[in-house]
Amino acid sequence: MSSVPIIRRLPLTWVGLLPFLIFITLFLILPTMHIVIGAFQDRDGAFTFQNLANLNTGTIPASYWISIKISAASAALGCLIGFAMAAAVTFGAVPRWIKAPLMTFSGVASNFAGVPLAFAFLATFGPVGLVTLFLRNNFGIVLQRDLGFNILSFWGLTVTYLFFQIPLMILIIAPALEGLRREWREAAEVLGATTAQYWRMVALPILFPSLLGTFALLFANAFGAVATAIALTGSALNIVPIQLFAQIRGDVLGDPNLGYAMAFGMILVTAVANILYIWLRIRAERWLK
Repeated sequence: MSSVPIIRRLPLTWVGLLPFLIFITLFLILPTMHIVIGAFQDRDGAFTFQNLANLNTGTIPASYWISIKISAASAALGCLIGFAMAAAVTFGAVPRWIKAPLMTFSGVASNFAGVPLAFAFLATFGPVGLVTLFLRNNFGIVLQRDLGFNILSFWGLTVTYLFFQIPLMILIIAPALEGLRREWREAAEVLGATTAQYWRMVALPILFPSLLGTFALLFANAFGAVATAIALTGSALNIVPIQLFAQIRGDVLGDPNLGYAMAFGMILVTAVANILYIWLRIRAERWLK
């Protein structure tokens, strides 16, 4: 008897994943590999570590440092404000009907970035923005002179990032807050614990992995934001995305391979933050099960 070859067919359920796999291959994996390879090549394509060594020269270290500070500041403020808002709608400190619109808005605003976000804040807090002119014409208050606020500065970019950092925090932390069991609070009250003691000794220790993991995710989210920073500040603020753009745009002074090395450094920072978030999220889910 002749043996008939067995043809293994892929389950049809995998067919639906093909567009996704093709998309991430073309727009994530291949570009990332191109950046990593370019970071270790010179202009002639030869292997070198000089590009990574050059990251410690000129204004590049300062640009990394200010990017880290902006990311940390926006992540910390986003966590604090977002946690307060999520707790308010979860535990009934505000009317329950506000929760659905807030979650819907958070889903939209967490993905609103780039040039439209930069334009919105320039139109609101810029030199001739709506709020700027309103305060100047009605109260004689000049934002930069009287309050020290400039949209093209460190705090200006940080405030702009909060527009998508706070909604992202709400979306992530709300399920964790809903996972706090009512029995835990009742048990604490039976034992004589106050509300402050319950949060300090029970709720916050349980939520700590989620909070720290969300901070790491928000940090990576801000550190990797490119279009918003370039569109808002241009060359006024010396951050990594702007320095990277100057290196790879192809002018006489540009060094594309140094730009690849800077992008490689950004990939490492965001990768560490995302790995930390995933690890802490897994630990938090164990507590909430």
